[in-house]
Amino acid sequence: MALGTINPSIEVSVDINRTPDQIWDYVQDISSHVEWMADAEAIRFLGSQTHGAGTSFECDTKVGPLRVTDVMTVTSWEDARQMGVRHEGVVTGEGMFTLTPVGETTTRFTWNEDLVFPFWMAGPLGATVARPILAAIWRRNLAGLKARVESL
Repeated sequence: MALGTINPSIEVSVDINRTPDQIWDYVQDISSHVEWMADAEAIRFLGSQTHGAGTSFECDTKVGPLRVTDVMTVTSWEDARQMGVRHEGVVTGEGMFTLTPVGETTTRFTWNEDLVFPFWMAGPLGATVARPILAAIWRRNLAGLKARVESL
């Protein structure tokens, strides 16, 4: 990365009272992410592939008054273990969902993102300001995921 574009990672997690397989059955459907992500308004696949490594899609994202189209490609896919993405839109970087068993029927779902903000979004300063805001939004998203999956 170029000097001045590095942003510390954001990591949030939640314990869900379901097995990794039960959670994966829901989250592997990328189009369903708009159901539990308050900041994701719409997902459009960029081709016929809709799951697995290599899947590319656009996600209309809204945080407060800011709206962007986030272009993502799935970079890793391990059933019931992890899903990684590369952000290729206005904001770039890498993200990962990780599912870790923490009990017989409980799974820790962790969401980690390393994002780089462009110059016009104040670069590293914008990233520093956005970090706690995004962490709060993503914690709320994970609470929504937990509620949804535990109700299935």
